[in-house]
Formats: sequence, C-alpha cells, structure tokens
Amino acid sequence: VPAAPGTASAGRGPDAAPDDAPVDYHGWTTFAEWLFGAHSGTRPVPGARPGLQIGRATGSLDYTDPHTGLTATWESASWTSPAHTVPHPASELIASWNADTPAGTWIQVELLGTYTDGTATPAYVMGRWTAGDGPDDIRRTSVDDQTDGRSSIWTDTFSVDDTSVGPLLASYQLRLTLFRKPGSGLTPTVWRLGAMASDIPDRFTVPASVPGAGAGVELPVPAYSQNIHKGQYPEYDNGGEAWCSPTSSTMVIEYWGRGPTAEQMAWVDPSYADPQVDQGARYTYDYQYEGCGNWPFNAAYAATYPDMQGVITRLHSLNDVETLITAGIPVITSQSFLASELDGAGYGTSGHLMCLVGFTAEGDVVANDPASDSDAAVRNVYKRAQFETVWLRTKRINASGKVSSGSGGVCYLYFPAKPSPRQRRALAAVGVV
Repeated sequence: VPAAPGTASAGRGPDAAPDDAPVDYHGWTTFAEWLFGAHSGTRPVPGARPGLQIGRATGSLDYTDPHTGLTATWESASWTSPAHTVPHPASELIASWNADTPAGTWIQVELLGTYTDGTATPAYVMGRWTAGDGPDDIRRTSVDDQTDGRSSIWTDTFSVDDTSVGPLLASYQLRLTLFRKPGSGLTPTVWRLGAMASDIPDRFTVPASVPGAGAGVELPVPAYSQNIHKGQYPEYDNGGEAWCSPTSSTMVIEYWGRGPTAEQMAWVDPSYADPQVDQGARYTYDYQYEGCGNWPFNAAYAATYPDMQGVITRLHSLNDVETLITAGIPVITSQSFLASELDGAGYGTSGHLMCLVGFTAEGDVVANDPASDSDAAVRNVYKRAQFETVWLRTKRINASGKVSSGSGGVCYLYFPAKPSPRQRRALAAVGVV
C-alpha cells in the first residue's frame, strides 16, 4: 500500500547521498529462533518447516468484528520476539508473516518499538489475519487511527510522522498472538515472522544502475491481466481494475507451480477467465482498507500455498532485482507514476504493482504488467532508468502538480520454503534470510 501523502521518510538532512538508504529485514523462521523470546502458552514445533503454535491457551478475548458486527470469544497464546536493534535508525517498518490458519483460528501481529530517545511506541497492530472468510472466521483487517503523535500506522506501514524532528525507531519487538475458538484444540501455525525497517531519504530521482548479470535473462512467469476482470465481484475493491496486487501475486504463485484447486475456485462464475485471479482478490482483501493491495496480506496469501514463503522488503536498485532473477526468483514491485514518466505503459497511477520477470540484452526491464487489456498484452518492456526512478523514489509530482509519495523500492518476494543454494545466496544478498 503506498505510504500516505506527505509521509516523510528521511532523517539525514540536506547533505544525504541519494543512495544512502539503509534497509534491514529481520525474520524469525528456525526452531532455534522460535525457542527464544517470551512465550505465553506458545510452543515451537520442530520439523522440516519449524513453526510456532498454541500449546495451551493463556488468554481470552471478546472480539467484536468491525466488519460483521459479530462478537465472539477467542482463547489465545502469544509470543514476543527478542528485541531487534535496527543497524540504522528507521523511519518506516513493514511487518510480514507466513502462517497456516485453519477455519476458526487467526493471528494478530503487533509492533513494540523503542525510539532513539529511549521511549516506547504504543503496541501497534500491524494486522489481524486469517486465510479464510467463512462463518467461523474473523474478517482479515488492518487497523486505522493508530498514532502517538510521533509515529502512525498507515494500513500496513509504521511511519515516523516528522523525521526532521524525530525520534526514529531504534529497535523493536514483534508480538504474535494466536487465537482459536475456545476448547477447539485448533491452532494456527506461524512459519515466518519478520519486518523490514528502513530509512529511505526523500528523493524525487535516483541514479541509474548499470546493467549487470541479469541482462538477457527472462523467467517463464505466467501472464495475467487484471483488466479482463473489470466489474467482477465489486465487493472486493470494485473489481478487477483494482486487482494489480493479487494478479501479480497469482502470476508468481503459479510460476512456482502452486495455485488454488478447482474446488477452491468453485465459487467463481464459470464464465470468467483466469478464476485464480478472482481467488487471489478475495483472499488478499483487507476489509478495513477496502482493497486487495495490503502488502503483507499478499505475502501471507502466497504462503498459504504448500511450501511457499512470502516476504515484504525494499531493494536498493535493479541490480538487486538482477541478483534475484538470475537465481530464478521473480520480483513484484510497487510504483506510482504519470503516463509521461514510463514510456509504453499508456497509463498513470497513484500506486500499482507489477511483476518483474527479466531484462532485455540492453538491461531494460521486462515486466508482466497486469494493467493490460489481455493476457497476451501483459508482457511489457520498460526503460531501465525510467522504471528505476518511478519504483525507488519516495517523492513525486502528481497529476495535480502536488507532491505525493512513492514506495521507495518496496517489493514482494515469494520463494520456496526450501530455496536452492543459489536462491538462498541471492536472497541473502538482498538481506532476506
């Protein structure tokens, strides 16, 4: 989700170098990592894919779902991570998670931050999430109106309100609460929990990177159009014209050989092409944001498929994308631009997701852009320097001539639970372990 207009992203003053943009992703995924932290009823589960589950309920919550009006009692257990010190104080943070949530279970992720002046943030809710939307499920949701006057939550993003004044974020813990119907014996299983903390300076342009090892490499990622879904299921963000994020997610999920079954898609009108895109829209939908573009909800959706992981982070340049693509990992990117700023797009957008699948021999970007009128038209080539700017910048002049925000290099990375050695090296090179 694009940051709110006017959100500041820097704290270095006017002499900051445009590429001085620290990014730190930190995750908890291993059995040893789940052992640490503060457990209140949770238990680490060993095995091929270690995780965290409810061992015994230690809490109870009467939760009134703001999207259904229904009140239900849930029992819970919680885990609070060890404190993670950010290598460079951060102005923004985005959490993401991978979990299995059987019907009648859900999870809540909270940020417990410490500012650079030693004071604490509130316990910020970064998401209440469940994979399903059945009668036994809450409606997955972000939480609005969270602020302490120094920082705020914008749907899925923690942001310092004024980085020229501060304070910035020095360290944080993530608190994970697992919920289930009382006495059910069910449990969510969380395989990955992490956050990307960054301090990207205010920048309208970025220096162009030099084409590298990715030049001439293109991955065989399926191509799906969001536009052919216009008017379908308007209860999910007014239909396909807004489904760039789940359409991009669907492309990469299928690239990895995963996807919904015919039974899971039986609710979709059989006359609709590519029903897996409708499936993605329904199950990434954030009932508070009223859209399918919640970044961590998309990563969590990807990880509902067998042995898949999803992470939200930021990258520094298209050279990072080349590192991933040469290892076989496509990259979903978030950008905003005027039609005149990206030749060949034919449209402007205040926030859009597309999937980078490769590079031409000259180093230009090959993108599966879902904002196309047919699946056959999804593959597009965009000029490298133009694309790098609209993706990596944090500030832009919008169609009204006013200053708006940019994503600052946000991306979705989906990859197997057991990456190959080459994939593991590529992910580590961009800070994802």
